[in-house]
Amino acid sequence: MLATSRRLRNTALVIAPALAAALASAVVAAPPAHAATGHYVALGDSYTAGPGIPNQTDANCGRSDRNYPTLTAAGLPAAAFTDASCAGATTAHMTASQGTAPPQLDALRPDTGLVTLGIGGNDIDVSGIIARCVILGKLNPWGSPCKTSYTVAGIDPIGGRIAATGDKVDAVLQEIKRRSPAADVLVVGYPVIMPDDGSNCYSTVPIAKGDAPWLRDVEKRLNAMLAARAAANGATYVDTYAGSVGHDLCKPLGVRWMEPMEGVDSVGLHPNAAGHEAMAAAVQATAAQAGAARTAAVQEAAQ
Repeated sequence: MLATSRRLRNTALVIAPALAAALASAVVAAPPAHAATGHYVALGDSYTAGPGIPNQTDANCGRSDRNYPTLTAAGLPAAAFTDASCAGATTAHMTASQGTAPPQLDALRPDTGLVTLGIGGNDIDVSGIIARCVILGKLNPWGSPCKTSYTVAGIDPIGGRIAATGDKVDAVLQEIKRRSPAADVLVVGYPVIMPDDGSNCYSTVPIAKGDAPWLRDVEKRLNAMLAARAAANGATYVDTYAGSVGHDLCKPLGVRWMEPMEGVDSVGLHPNAAGHEAMAAAVQATAAQAGAARTAAVQEAAQ
């Protein structure tokens, strides 16, 4: 979700053997991802693109050949795969160019059979929210200065941003359906960033004690909005948060799926390679369920 100007780090992947085995098992155990032939298109921001994870295939957009779309595509019987994701993207970049990257929705075709969409974090400015919390956390480590700064006079600007982004997500999903009416559309949520239990790790990321649970809840509210907009537009939500609990940025290298501010296995405050493997497993499992439901509906209608 951070802007593309952040330095991309091309470092070697370091994953504990037990974790690597567990992830491999999860991916293998996942049911076949998608039964439809045709074309798979991945749309989204940096949480989809995978900046800083080697190997980088697009310097402008920070795409990795080990991001969750590429891993998902490897298990699909699709005739073609297009990864249009780009770090820093907002919902506006679905229909507008982003640097040298064309509008992401231009990748859609009438024969597209599967679309994954991971977007919304930049629309509510998650990076700016975290940056403010870090600055204020250094001034007041034990309070909740960031939460207070965003909730003065009883106003909830973050809630307003999330609601406004929901309207934009609606428009994107409707346009996807217009361009690729036969596609199964999956809206991919954001994996855990801060610890789910509301704790913090001040020496790693200087978020104040009272702001850590508030930041966690901001992400949960964003994900809840994405799930609601998916349901309202005939798409399917992919929950990548629940399965990533316990792998937040406070965990040590080899356990965490989310990098701290000084990222080692990816750009800071982004999923690392292990995180993308876990996200791919969640996407594949959800795609399989969506495909099975669609097939059943077609068969029922034919009877």
